[in-house]
Amino acid sequence: MKHTRFTDEEIIGILTEHEAGAKCADLCRKHGMAEGTFYNWKAKFGGMTVSEAKRLKTLEDENAKLKKLLAEQMLDVAAMRELGSKKVVTPAVKREAVAQLRSQFGFSERRACRIAGADRKMVRYVAQRAPDTALRGRLRELANERRRFGYRRLFVLLRREGEPSGINRIYRLYRKEGLTVRKRKARRKAIGTRAPILVEARPNARWSLDFVHDQFANGQRFRVMNVVDDVTREFLAAIPDTSISGRRVARELTALIERRGKPGMIVSDNGSELTSNAILGWCAENQIEWHYIAPGKPMQNGFVESFNGRMRDELLNETMFRNLAHTRSVIAASAADYNTERPHSALDYRTPAEYARTLNHAIARPAARDESSARRAIAQTAPVGVNTLQAHIAAG
Repeated sequence: MKHTRFTDEEIIGILTEHEAGAKCADLCRKHGMAEGTFYNWKAKFGGMTVSEAKRLKTLEDENAKLKKLLAEQMLDVAAMRELGSKKVVTPAVKREAVAQLRSQFGFSERRACRIAGADRKMVRYVAQRAPDTALRGRLRELANERRRFGYRRLFVLLRREGEPSGINRIYRLYRKEGLTVRKRKARRKAIGTRAPILVEARPNARWSLDFVHDQFANGQRFRVMNVVDDVTREFLAAIPDTSISGRRVARELTALIERRGKPGMIVSDNGSELTSNAILGWCAENQIEWHYIAPGKPMQNGFVESFNGRMRDELLNETMFRNLAHTRSVIAASAADYNTERPHSALDYRTPAEYARTLNHAIARPAARDESSARRAIAQTAPVGVNTLQAHIAAG
């Protein structure tokens, strides 16, 4: 009967018979094999014993296993390179990575999860959360209206409309909608120490004044004089014009005092229009203290500098001004919105007008007129309340 497969022991026995003197043709006829097969056996097993043949078979099997493991390892490395340098951290990214490995390399789910570092339950999980279509739409609308607002201010605006969702849910939807605001430049930091200016915790205790520059659509330059109340953060005045002299500054401040009242102090830099004889004479005539910051130290006038940065980020960089009349109308509307609608982070996300009313209400109480009141400092974080006693604030 012709064999279809010979064991190593049978092959060694046939070769032993040939070495004992049996002819090749007789052995091939006897065992039902071709002469070519016999000579292949002789080339592979010639001079070997049965134990040596078994050892060779074991080595071949181990070598085949090692080759298979090496091939799988190289395939895993190629799959990891295919994922790229992107961090596979969030569940959504891990699901995408597993799906890519399974479709591109034909991996099983178990193997793809092991390479991507994902849990199989997480990959199979189907979210049961509501789609939040209406909330997402309103969040996009507010973000399009106020493109430089982050998720905290958008959360405040939604709360005003009666949205009960917490800030974590708003932040999650904010990130999923891709509404993150990119910072345009690094924030400057104050270096060194400086003596604080004590300011009373009331409206009109101290004003800050500074200029910002921009240009019309035709390329003509203009400047805006901004006046800010350092305590209430109110936007008191914005005077845009192509040129503003010292006499114009004095005239605008006089009109502002008629509407709002006299400030305890005005702080500004050392610009030529602010150090002119017109301003010095105006201060002496109105008996108003004018404090000039140290040259090259803009953070000593930090309140209005911070306001200028917000104004440039949210208004000047977002608007194409056609002419001076258009500029005045847009800036006037922005000032009203800033004081009555925009939540201010330093005021516990209240508006400046609302915070000013709170201060006026506290000052109107009899206890607020006590001269032996305690002193406190305005921190950089949002205040949680207003001291009903007359207090002095370390600001600037």
